[in-house]
Amino acid sequence: MAKRTAIIDIGSNSVRIAIYEKSSRFAFHLLKEAKSRVRISEDAYENDGYLQDKAIERTLSALRDFQSIIQSYKVRKTLCVATSAVRDAKNSKEFISRVQKEIGIQIKVIEGKKEAFYGGLACANLLTAKDGVTIDIGGGSTECACIVDGKVVDSHSLNLGTVRLKELYFDYGKIDEAKNYIDKQLELIPASGGTHIYGVGGTLRALSSSILNMSDYPLKKLHGFNYDIGLAKALAENILETQNPDELEILGIKPERFDVIKPGALIFLRIIKHFDTKEITTSGVGVREGVFLSDLLRHNNYRFPVNFNPSVRNLLDKHEGEQEQSTKISDLSKKIFDLMSEDLGLDTVYRRPLVIASKLSKIGESLHFYSFHQHSYYLIQSALEYGFSHQEVMLISTLARYQKRKRLGSTHRKKYRSLLPPENQVVLLSAILSIANALLAHRPRNIDFTLVYEDKKLLVSCPKHEMHLAQEKLKAIEIPKEFPLIFS
Repeated sequence: MAKRTAIIDIGSNSVRIAIYEKSSRFAFHLLKEAKSRVRISEDAYENDGYLQDKAIERTLSALRDFQSIIQSYKVRKTLCVATSAVRDAKNSKEFISRVQKEIGIQIKVIEGKKEAFYGGLACANLLTAKDGVTIDIGGGSTECACIVDGKVVDSHSLNLGTVRLKELYFDYGKIDEAKNYIDKQLELIPASGGTHIYGVGGTLRALSSSILNMSDYPLKKLHGFNYDIGLAKALAENILETQNPDELEILGIKPERFDVIKPGALIFLRIIKHFDTKEITTSGVGVREGVFLSDLLRHNNYRFPVNFNPSVRNLLDKHEGEQEQSTKISDLSKKIFDLMSEDLGLDTVYRRPLVIASKLSKIGESLHFYSFHQHSYYLIQSALEYGFSHQEVMLISTLARYQKRKRLGSTHRKKYRSLLPPENQVVLLSAILSIANALLAHRPRNIDFTLVYEDKKLLVSCPKHEMHLAQEKLKAIEIPKEFPLIFS
């Protein structure tokens, strides 16, 4: 697969481009993203399904700019997909031909079930999604994918879209007819498995963004934002009751969604009623990431290797100074945790975040040695995007930030208290990471000391030397009293 791949998604509302850059075989990051609200489906549903000239010209103009972006980034592979609006259009062949001839971009029109699969594939690989249903409310259609044990097992596409409902029902005030139409469409899919919804696409991201910005939630990261369905239901109901754009703006809706957010809110409300949904997780990934992953993982059963995380590997690829040292720190932290966690009362759920924090603890050195712990913290908090809950992101970044520190900062603890474990757990985990770093201060080629835990004491034995640097560094660490460390 090419090092840089561009994915273009021609949707009913917008055309979007995302450029991904690989840092190693399965690791990648988003290099560039752009979108244009061309509304290619505008007036199509009122005109017997024909794409209209003005909408086509807007889309062609945006695609020409996208092609320029692609060339400037020296992209080697471009994958362009079109969804509902082009899929349904009676003049889609003429549009596709013009794009190919005038711009040189080859469009692949994907069927609804395939579109749903791509959204599900992205969520299954790039969220903590194990079981649930993905919901992508687009302009012309709504896609659903059922995820069981981290795999997409079924997918559905319904003729439910914000633009479609706007032009056929909302523009004429036919709200009851719209409800009946939505409910009849929902009868086509099973009403099970959707107690946990993964919100994909612009409509659900708009609702989630409003909730996030109006709450005191401490981490302003939309991908992986998890909240009670009652908040989204109340917001959607308030949206339907608004009378003017000013009221929508107060609710946190952006102007470009003013004309389609009400149909989207209604579709959402009928969906959560259909599934009896209890919880929702916002997905910052969708069709574009699914198309990219289907190419990246095509020889790997559409899944990453066991225990592989693309964000962790990408951070290490870009910022890790020496892999051997970070591996030693990680292995040592893991060993200390396994030796002492039961007696210390550490929950085993924190083992994985500790191991990841240990691997990433020194990445900030690539930016500035003396303040590396602060840079590690910011890199992790902002760029640890995929496969972690917000609670895990905050714990991992916090451990990296407060390594070598005596105490967890009170301001930090207060701000992120809803996302962090109890303070005593954070203190103990931080101590493990700090001790592992200190014990490796002399940077041995191979670990030249042994650890033994007996009589509730951690005994460090090194026959070759006194580990002077380690003992000196440990004096600067406020080791919890529950954590007796003895050199022998």
